[in-house]
Amino acid sequence: MSFPVIPADAAGASPVLESSLADVESRLGALGAALRARDAAAIDLHAVELHQALAMAVEQFSKAARSGPVPSALRSRLARASGQVAAQRESLARATAALDRAIDVLLPRDAGALYSSWGGADRSLRGGVIQA
Repeated sequence: MSFPVIPADAAGASPVLESSLADVESRLGALGAALRARDAAAIDLHAVELHQALAMAVEQFSKAARSGPVPSALRSRLARASGQVAAQRESLARATAALDRAIDVLLPRDAGALYSSWGGADRSLRGGVIQA
């Protein structure tokens, strides 16, 4: 996955914005590669790094937006990166749901815990009558 790098001079953008956005794009690429490789340790590492890079980019873009318009090329790249984060999140949610269903099939929950012989769930205290 490659992102076009627009020179700061040509776009009229701040080098800080360009740098923070390039960092987000780089982290997205690394996370995507880790997901394709199914490397759990790398996924954890790159997800944390991406989260930090996104937080920094949002902060930088917010500051830039308060002082004037942000170049449309950078806004488009940020929107595209945001869409890719959402797509990866959705893909992980689907994979997690599929894994949960597979685990439920392989390791069913104890069916006896749902109802006791008296019809209710685990009734250890039966009524209010005490017999001596």
